[in-house]
Amino acid sequence: MESGNEKNGKCKKYAYSYEEYEEQGKGAESLVGDILADSDFPALTELVIGDWGNAWEEDCQKILDGIVEQAEHFSHIESLFIGDMDYEECEVSWIMQGDYSRLWAALPQLKELTIKGSMDLELGEICHEGLESLTIICGGLPKSVFRSIQDAKLPSLKKLLLYIGIEDYGFDGNEDTVKELLEKADFPQLTYLGIEDSEIQDDLAQVVLDSKFMGQINTLDLANGTLTDKGGELLLKELPKWPNVKKLDVHYHYLSDEMVEKLETLPIEIDASEGNEEEEYDGDIYRNAMLTE
Repeated sequence: MESGNEKNGKCKKYAYSYEEYEEQGKGAESLVGDILADSDFPALTELVIGDWGNAWEEDCQKILDGIVEQAEHFSHIESLFIGDMDYEECEVSWIMQGDYSRLWAALPQLKELTIKGSMDLELGEICHEGLESLTIICGGLPKSVFRSIQDAKLPSLKKLLLYIGIEDYGFDGNEDTVKELLEKADFPQLTYLGIEDSEIQDDLAQVVLDSKFMGQINTLDLANGTLTDKGGELLLKELPKWPNVKKLDVHYHYLSDEMVEKLETLPIEIDASEGNEEEEYDGDIYRNAMLTE
């Protein structure tokens, strides 16, 4: 079992290599047992779960079920990341996730949840008094997950970060899907809103800027998508209306150098790094979101 990502002994990552899966029969079914057998585990507050050996063939349901069934042994875990693996281990669009419906009640002490991958992802009915951060990293977020989030009871949520992705890898909605989410969601403590990694990033910028959350957030994250000068003009026009916004993250973008310079005159912290050049082929313009496959 591989481990790493330790911070002062409080965070540890657990993952299997493909060899452990192939030669030792390790997998999702054995991972929770191996975590509980680790002498370091009782001192952890942050748990990171990487590749369970064959994440493109077997979902993580047995890991989720194991945590729920052994919930008393996970009562010290405040931060949970399931699916932390790079493309060499498993492409994000291939990661087979699971059903988190029972996790909310099982881990009432949880403050942060990060999920990578959206294949077979189900969040169910979300109700959690203490969760402060929810992040979903994927190549395409399905409408069923949007519905769970927009109906969620998360009174303590401070950070929501969603990778929207593209149709080919799971996103089956449009800007109205995100608009409905932001209209129906009730997150009174939200201060960080991230709607990113989209090929319709300009449209989503408009949706976010029109949302009720603009009056309460201090960080706006529209990074990793196809944001162009059209979206940049919207930000220049609208952000001065919201002095509560102290940081704008648009890194990985398709903004012109001139637009970046204009945005950087705003009296807020701005990350406009990683500019990209659009490509033209047979008269068509191509721009790509950062994370898709």
